[in-house]
Amino acid sequence: MRLKLMWRNYPGVIVTTLMILSLMPLAMKGETNEFLPGALWFDDHHVPINAHGGGILEDQGIYYWFGEHKIQGPAGNDAHVGVHVYSSRDLYHWQDQGIALKISHDPASDIAEGCILERPKVIHCPATGKYVMWFHLEPKGQGYGAARTGVAVADQPIGPFRFLGSFRPNAGAWPMNVPDDEKKPLTDAEKDRMTQSKFFGGTFPNFPTNLIFRRDCAGGQMSRDMTLFVDDDGSAYQIYSSEENSALQISKLSDDFLKPAGKYIRVFPGGFNEAPVMFKYKGKYYLITSGCTGWHPNAARLAVADSIWGPWKQLGNPCVGKGADQTFQGQSTCIFPVMGHPGQFIFMADRWHPEDAINGRYLWLPIQFNPSEPFISWLDHWNLGFFDK
Repeated sequence: MRLKLMWRNYPGVIVTTLMILSLMPLAMKGETNEFLPGALWFDDHHVPINAHGGGILEDQGIYYWFGEHKIQGPAGNDAHVGVHVYSSRDLYHWQDQGIALKISHDPASDIAEGCILERPKVIHCPATGKYVMWFHLEPKGQGYGAARTGVAVADQPIGPFRFLGSFRPNAGAWPMNVPDDEKKPLTDAEKDRMTQSKFFGGTFPNFPTNLIFRRDCAGGQMSRDMTLFVDDDGSAYQIYSSEENSALQISKLSDDFLKPAGKYIRVFPGGFNEAPVMFKYKGKYYLITSGCTGWHPNAARLAVADSIWGPWKQLGNPCVGKGADQTFQGQSTCIFPVMGHPGQFIFMADRWHPEDAINGRYLWLPIQFNPSEPFISWLDHWNLGFFDK
């Protein structure tokens, strides 16, 4: 197999992507209508798609795939370009639409080059006609301690998106599903306990499960891995890993989708979930997450509720078969409905390669139901005809 480096230029950075010029299977070139989970996936310029931690928006019969644009090596785990967007009418063949949201070259900006910008998701707001992007943001040089949400807006789905700012959600608001006697600031003794605790994104003995949301109430709740969900009534929600990764929070958005509405709940406190994705099937809400093991894969987790406000019930691992105990070496990033196939969904996951970020791969697999509970099994290759069975 002959290999050649193909150079792609974007503002402020030159990005190299690996291009296989000969002996490449036709499906890898995008010349057949198949999904090949984990294989290189090429755009209309025969360049590997660069949209990690991504999400899908369907708008007026066109799919838009937004994701983190990575560069080579471990430096690619930080943001050096921005959010890439691709478009497709059939889900197999994708047209490169460029960078929807560019990082800033102003070092004072929250999205300055070298920040951490993860899991961008875009939804359309009927009330304003705008396209709204939310993402997990860590300003440059702060590690994962800031735990903020970034918001950007555009007049069309491919952008350009204008960055509005970043914040921690729901400042000054208490979760709806906690007892009134917990809706109070920390005592001095509790503050001392929190000061002495060293958080690293995972659990430890005597973890202060019910103190962190109280600590953060005034300044806003931590927001790391996140997704967006639009319900049948048009209401939009942000679902995010919060409270030092120990709990999920589900937060309703304002009517313009630009900020939290101040109405939110805690889900599975002390459960340590990240990489949330949500979908709705036959009136029930389903949530798939992963455990908190950094870049390393683990078993996916499935939960269900009759209302988005809960109560939420854990159902176990939705993946079945060989590789299910590590989500087929992937981590969830999006679940989206398929046009022309009512009640059918595709599960999107990433195979992370932090040592060479640009080489991360994508797993797309169909959601199946047995009889109504969803599950995901591995397929080496498949196409949308799967949903006609």
